[in-house]
Amino acid sequence: MGSSDKKTISADPASWSPETQLVHGGSLRSQYGETSEALFLTQGFVYGSAEQAEARFKNEDPGFQYSRFDNPTVSMFEERMRLLEGAEMARAMATGMAAVTASLLSFLKAGDHVVAARSMFGSCRYIVETLCPRFGISMSLIDGRDIDAWKTAVRPNTKGFFFETPANPTLDLVDIAAVSEIARQHGIITVVDNVFATPLLQRPLAHGADVVVYSATKHIDGQGRCLGGVVLGSQQFLTDHLQDFIRQTGPSLSPFNAWVMLKSLETLPIRVKAQSATAARIADRLAETPGVSRVIYCGRDDHPQAAIARKQMTGGGQMIAFEVDGGKDAAFRLQNALKIIKISNNLGDAKSIITHPPTTTHFRIGPEARAQLGITDGMLRLSVGLESEEDLLADLDAAVAAARG
Repeated sequence: MGSSDKKTISADPASWSPETQLVHGGSLRSQYGETSEALFLTQGFVYGSAEQAEARFKNEDPGFQYSRFDNPTVSMFEERMRLLEGAEMARAMATGMAAVTASLLSFLKAGDHVVAARSMFGSCRYIVETLCPRFGISMSLIDGRDIDAWKTAVRPNTKGFFFETPANPTLDLVDIAAVSEIARQHGIITVVDNVFATPLLQRPLAHGADVVVYSATKHIDGQGRCLGGVVLGSQQFLTDHLQDFIRQTGPSLSPFNAWVMLKSLETLPIRVKAQSATAARIADRLAETPGVSRVIYCGRDDHPQAAIARKQMTGGGQMIAFEVDGGKDAAFRLQNALKIIKISNNLGDAKSIITHPPTTTHFRIGPEARAQLGITDGMLRLSVGLESEEDLLADLDAAVAAARG
């Protein structure tokens, strides 16, 4: 490579590659010059004078006031996520569900209407279907795959669109650009839960979304240790709506959890790349395995919305949904026969994890809603980890054979 082809490195972290941003982005160093990010386990901060305290609370003096509002370790995590997502601002939360709840209730009010794709995590569905109406916010659940359904659902008082893509657990996709364009035409705020894709495989803001939410508990932590969540969007949205909501209601992320997430972000690209590669090969194997009636994976050409996956995702990810013949009994036999893959309702972990959505994550929505979403009694959700591909394939081969009886 000639000297004219060499990349020039800017001091602006926004110009760095994601891998570099996730190692160095947002770093703040104390007077001691530590290499690793510092962990500030403090509730409050000391002011040099009464005048400085007053100025700090008037937002005339930059700095920290109280860890419920802001904290140096949490701020580093927020800035690193902001850089990765390409957002103007980011705010960290105690959990992913705190992020979802805050992203919606911070701007919706009584008399408003929200439209949501019905294929989503059970707790997210509770927020839209049960909690919002308690506060006078009406809602419509639609088939998010159908662009016309979004258009038809809009009312004069519609203020928010919410959807997951890929959705939990069916891996249904929503065309982010198309839905966001409908929202813009009507002055509606679009909120996207991007947890399954991660910011490395899909960037909703680049496709027109206004707000992105994550459960940092999943891939961002990636090792099953800490709870956390993140909301990202424009400075106007976070300043006008989210900032005061967080300050007054307190869904704050622990500095310790933020520190763990910071260290995890350093390895996120390596983990997602390896897990996605293994997941693609497992999906192909399952599709050829007797006793498996259906495989849903965003990286396969037989995904019902493969064209949308190619349009807005840069990889298939590490989540697989598949169905086994024999319903619940066969699904249980399969899980109980596994030696390496663990039964758990978490995902995005270094450990491969499997769950049966009809009896766990989507149990409370009821059989009618599950049938509408296509969540059959034989459906299993697999989160592929970092174990040996050969070991995982052997484990699944034996378990599927056991499921056949």
